[in-house]
Amino acid sequence: MAIGLRERKKQQTREALRRAAWDLFAERGYEATTLADIADAAGVSTRTIFAYFPSKEDIVFCEFESMREALGVALAQRPEGQDALGALRDFIVSSAHAKADGEGIAQVIAADETLRSHKRARIAEFQDVVAAAIAEDLGAGPDDLRPQVAAASLTAAFEVLERETGGKPQTAEDIAAAIDPIIAFVRAGLSAFPAG
Repeated sequence: MAIGLRERKKQQTREALRRAAWDLFAERGYEATTLADIADAAGVSTRTIFAYFPSKEDIVFCEFESMREALGVALAQRPEGQDALGALRDFIVSSAHAKADGEGIAQVIAADETLRSHKRARIAEFQDVVAAAIAEDLGAGPDDLRPQVAAASLTAAFEVLERETGGKPQTAEDIAAAIDPIIAFVRAGLSAFPAG
């Protein structure tokens, strides 16, 4: 289905705001960049920003929501016979082509304690999506700790991995080589963890 001119214009404005903000955050720092600076760089009014983003922080994390939704779809529509861990692995590897400017925003987040804290909260939303898919695979009830422990282990491991690589974009092959042992470790842990 083709999108209309109005919707395309909205997408272009949103992208112009995101790009202007990310560029300014990388250049000046998060705190030093004002909403007025972003609006000016994007060629819109400051008020227009709020039609697209509830806050300055939401511009920093704007890719998280679409990534979480895409992950949810990938887990829900995984091929017959593929478990949640395999679908998660494929999703991460296929996302290796992430935008190059993602490196700049990763450094902005790393440099700001408040943003780092808020990033952890947003990552927890990914963890919930993964835990739900693992629970479905296991036929786990609400009191079964295995899905939550496995998802928390994955989140912690991926955070360590991101720190080790400095958040720099990696090739799909590099990402696969780094995460395959983590997935195998969690899969083995699930096998060893008693149900309930």
